Amino acid sequence: MSKKLVFTGSLFILIGIVLGAMAAHAMEKAISSELIETFEKGVKYQFYVGLGLLTVGLNAKQIPFSLRSFYLFNLFGVILFSGCIYLYSIHEIVPNFKSVVLIVPFGGMSMIIGWTIFVVKVFRSK
Repeated sequence: MSKKLVFTGSLFILIGIVLGAMAAHAMEKAISSELIETFEKGVKYQFYVGLGLLTVGLNAKQIPFSLRSFYLFNLFGVILFSGCIYLYSIHEIVPNFKSVVLIVPFGGMSMIIGWTIFVVKVFRSK
């Protein structure tokens, strides 16, 4: 087991639950329904990565290579992708947050690179 991966994955899931509930209840009167849907996409991808990190972390002893780059790319990916989606979603309240949408693709690419590294290393392992 990798305590760091399990902790981070569990934390992403916990924060996703809180933010998902907030989007469903507290934000519905503050922002448009389209932006709530956008916010929920950030929550969804945060959940995906959280579940992935949790699964890999719980099975880390069976994985014969370092998971450091996989972890870092996914950590930064969630921060950049989901985090910027969350900020963008409230741009009707805080107009300065509208431009953070330009950072979102970098977060998505970071997650894609992290999972690609993992898939390649699993494929190459014996």
